[in-house]
Amino acid sequence: MPKKLIIFIPHIKGGGVEKNFFIITNFLAEKLSNVSVITINKEYKNKLNKKIKIISPVNNRWKESSIYTKYFIALLLLVKTILTDKNFTILTFQANWYSIAISKIFGIKIISRSNTAPEGWSKSVVKNFLYKIILNLANSVIVNSLEFKNQIKKKFNVNSTCILNPLNKNEIIKLSKKKIKFSFFKKNFLNIISLGRFTDQKNHILILKSINYINNKIPIRLLLAGSGENYNKLSAYIKKKNLHKTIKMVNFLENPYPYINKSDLLILSSNFEGLPNILLEAQCLKKFIISTKCPTGPKEILLNGKAGLFFKMNDHKDLAKKIIFYFANRKKMKQKINLGYKNLYKYDKSNNLNKYYKLVLKYLSKL
Repeated sequence: MPKKLIIFIPHIKGGGVEKNFFIITNFLAEKLSNVSVITINKEYKNKLNKKIKIISPVNNRWKESSIYTKYFIALLLLVKTILTDKNFTILTFQANWYSIAISKIFGIKIISRSNTAPEGWSKSVVKNFLYKIILNLANSVIVNSLEFKNQIKKKFNVNSTCILNPLNKNEIIKLSKKKIKFSFFKKNFLNIISLGRFTDQKNHILILKSINYINNKIPIRLLLAGSGENYNKLSAYIKKKNLHKTIKMVNFLENPYPYINKSDLLILSSNFEGLPNILLEAQCLKKFIISTKCPTGPKEILLNGKAGLFFKMNDHKDLAKKIIFYFANRKKMKQKINLGYKNLYKYDKSNNLNKYYKLVLKYLSKL
């Protein structure tokens, strides 16, 4: 009987986790003969290798449900699959806690990929206690930054495997050359971009406060691209402060690279991350980066400040100060941009994808 890999990702959205999911899953499908994906979002089937079997609900009525309902339905699908055939290993991208518990109940080998630093999902003593037990039940835990690896060891005593996000530098550069009609950015202005889900984690309101603080001090434009529950809150702030000529909000961009290419500066204002793809993508296009020093990822990507600038968490005035500093010293900052670009070799797509393949193969061979 052929050995199978089941990849578990209950809810596919537009973000870094999903971007890595598509790259990793399609690569594994080329290497392995039997790969399935359990998700409620079968509409993304066209982004996956045709060899991959999609295990989804029969109808789409769960599409607009809460995240917990989506996870519950996907977990039911996982249990149903296990009851039919136990000859597989699971690689999970979401709902790690629940999928690890289920896999252990049924004696299934599981590889858990943690995407976000513990600050994002372990905010209570009870959760910390439970994660310390459950994460150690996984056959292997993958994290995507060295800082993340150290944190998960210190907090949960988990010995994880660090595999950096696979970066397709040539593809990003190619996509960035697509022509777009976009006249918002202006010549001789400082053109800034920030991309990501409009959530508290990403903290876009801090950027808006910073732009409001310096709006009359330097010629500036800001493009915010994304979607999420804070969209109305951000729009209301722009309207209240009369910033509509300075700040433009657009929905999630399927191909953000031409917009990044037209910008001068990318800002990351997150409270926590895992290994933020957007910083790597900006470095591919040789754009300057100002970021929080949040856990985890930015310090590694920006080489502790040698390849960009950091500002204090939740301090919009410090961000404003860094923006003005960059505006006044753009020529000097090119050295930092070049250093970041040279450091991208660590995130090589082929090298990091093969690390996933070798780890998965290790557990498939034990079936």
